[in-house]
Amino acid sequence: MELKNYIEHTLLKQDATEKDLINLYEEAKKYGFYGVCINGRNTKNAKEYLKNTKIKIVTVVGFPLGACTTSTKAFEAKEAITDGADEIDMVINVQALKDKDYIYVQKDIETVKKVCGNNILKVIIETDLLTKDEIVKACEIIKKSGADFAKTSTGFVKNGIGAKVEDIELMARTLKNSHVKIKASGGIKTKEQAIALINAGALRLGTSSGAAIVQAD
Repeated sequence: MELKNYIEHTLLKQDATEKDLINLYEEAKKYGFYGVCINGRNTKNAKEYLKNTKIKIVTVVGFPLGACTTSTKAFEAKEAITDGADEIDMVINVQALKDKDYIYVQKDIETVKKVCGNNILKVIIETDLLTKDEIVKACEIIKKSGADFAKTSTGFVKNGIGAKVEDIELMARTLKNSHVKIKASGGIKTKEQAIALINAGALRLGTSSGAAIVQAD
């Protein structure tokens, strides 16, 4: 198992500096990670810094709350793709999901997917805030929406755990025999965690600890 091929090396902190981001890009190149996951403002620079590499640029949208309007998310996604993003990670509208406004949730995703076109769209469902039934429902909506991935977490929920094996297993069962794949993110710090999440069904790992994970014995 080549862990580097699963890792989207992530830096989404509000106080990240240009120096921090350059370090992220350098580590991504050094270890051959699948991609880097960054905020919108940094997309152009990431694309320039990682040109002539195969490393994907993954930009977050509606991050971290998912509470902005659908048109705002669509604008962010369009701008990110114009700036060089290869993939978009959008945050689901958790309020609408909990209010059982499933039509809104689906249209929210569908609108962003339409802007993305052939670019991969991942939908962050924020598992720390959801019941098991809500996780299942979110995955079912993602299947209908045309999005490409269901993703566990932003990593920004206070006292949140992030990616859990049991949640990945539940998502995998719900998404079985569909086109939708799974990205685990949030709190992934060790090689053992990474392997367990992959074995549970994750195809991608969003983590800021990529270097430590691939260097671990």
